[in-house]
Amino acid sequence: MSNQSPWSSRAAVLFPVLPKGEVLATFETYNEAQQAVEKLAVSDFPVKQLSIVGNDLKSVERVTGKLTYGRVALAGAASGAWMGIFFGVLFFIFAPTSSSLPFVAAALLIGAGFGMFFGLVSYALNRRRRDFTSTMQVIASNYQVIVEPGLVHRARNLLAGVPEAAAPAAPPHVAEPPRAAEPPVPGTEPPTGSPAAPPVQPPAPGSERPRYGVQSPAPAPGAEPSAQPPAPPAP
Repeated sequence: MSNQSPWSSRAAVLFPVLPKGEVLATFETYNEAQQAVEKLAVSDFPVKQLSIVGNDLKSVERVTGKLTYGRVALAGAASGAWMGIFFGVLFFIFAPTSSSLPFVAAALLIGAGFGMFFGLVSYALNRRRRDFTSTMQVIASNYQVIVEPGLVHRARNLLAGVPEAAAPAAPPHVAEPPRAAEPPVPGTEPPTGSPAAPPVQPPAPGSERPRYGVQSPAPAPGAEPSAQPPAPPAP
């Protein structure tokens, strides 16, 4: 049993690892990979299981033009003006008076002047080493979209435009027709709610047991004697 460390999330950020899974598709540009992920997101696909991996990273510096004193002065003035406006507006917020507006304009001009001055000085010192402007980019040769192995078939179908198969609907419940009553068997009575009691037959003559204290009548002349013992006399 392992205990989760409170620094586990921070360690995952400081030491990232490559995602594990299967390659869903490979694209030449990042925009194509991004469009594929957006298409899956629109189709309600769990995009948290996706990752975009760039292979063969390369640093690209694109030259945008040649540096001149005019371009350097213009760029320095623009950057200094933004800084001057920032401090002027900040002062106007904390001291909103009528005299603050001229201060904002003065801060703009002062910032533009200082920016132009520092830009020209920096260009004069580094002119022989760098006389052009450029932008730096880090790009990859190709971009792969990685997905969890259990979702790769679903993701490929969605990218191909194949809609997901809907779950089959349950068949409607059909009530069973009432069963026809079975015809009664000849010679038998139809069953009722309670079993029928057997018929009571009257006792045979001479088979009744005499009650206690009552003398049984004498047998008729010519009749066979009963096998039962005579009843005891009454006290």
